[in-house]
Amino acid sequence: MAAPSIRFAGQTPRPIAGFALSSPPMRAACQLKQNRVKQMQQGISSIIKGISKNKSVSHCLAVQTGSNSNFSPSETIEQFYTCINDNNLEQLAKLLSDDCRYNDLSFPQPFQGKKDVLRFFEQLTSIMGKNVKFRIGHVCEGDGLTAATDWHLAEWQRKQIPFTRGCSFYECAEEGKNLLIKDAKTMRESPIKPGIFVLILLKIVTTLFDDFPKATERFLKNPDVIPKTLLKIYNTFLRPFISPLLASYINLWKLVARLLGFAFSIIRYILKIFIK
Repeated sequence: MAAPSIRFAGQTPRPIAGFALSSPPMRAACQLKQNRVKQMQQGISSIIKGISKNKSVSHCLAVQTGSNSNFSPSETIEQFYTCINDNNLEQLAKLLSDDCRYNDLSFPQPFQGKKDVLRFFEQLTSIMGKNVKFRIGHVCEGDGLTAATDWHLAEWQRKQIPFTRGCSFYECAEEGKNLLIKDAKTMRESPIKPGIFVLILLKIVTTLFDDFPKATERFLKNPDVIPKTLLKIYNTFLRPFISPLLASYINLWKLVARLLGFAFSIIRYILKIFIK
């Protein structure tokens, strides 16, 4: 490439000294500017993509879950716990389907139907009082209209109450433009921590299953057989002897409670006299 030149009237062109674009310093400077321009263009492009992605989050969630509702499963679950903390049973009822099922594994039978489920949460919120609240951790969405979350109960200043951790799994269903909870399963932390004994018990059970496969098959088909058999044995042989002992024990503690209440009333009466 020829060096640039300046031509005046009546003079032959003269090359500009030290200004050759083909020189290595000039080529490096131009390449550096081009790289900076490309980096700026890429940065602007990524910002525009990020803005458009944020604008279409709700649309993406709807496409992934196949939902036409205004809320995702995770947002529905967050509203669910907000209603419990606010003791807003009226709004809570709007998040449940009429045939919803709530299976708390701490109870022998699941709660079936909206009325039964609301009755349970009415009792729960009354027990929680004004200060105890649910604090949810992560809310994760799964296939379809499903979500899961871990939680714990907290009191004043968000301090966690011992042995109140748990996790819940939810399945939602669409009813018009609303996303309602159709099925839920909850597992709570047990205050008893057997530790290694769980593995020992599991080893005993699996060994018995392996040694007696036919009996195992019958047991798994009807697992209530053993408890029912033990209950029959208790009612036939043990109940006639144990029930009178338990009744006497209960009556004794009732008498002790009455005596303690009477003594407390006397002490309170005496204190009122001397305090005045």
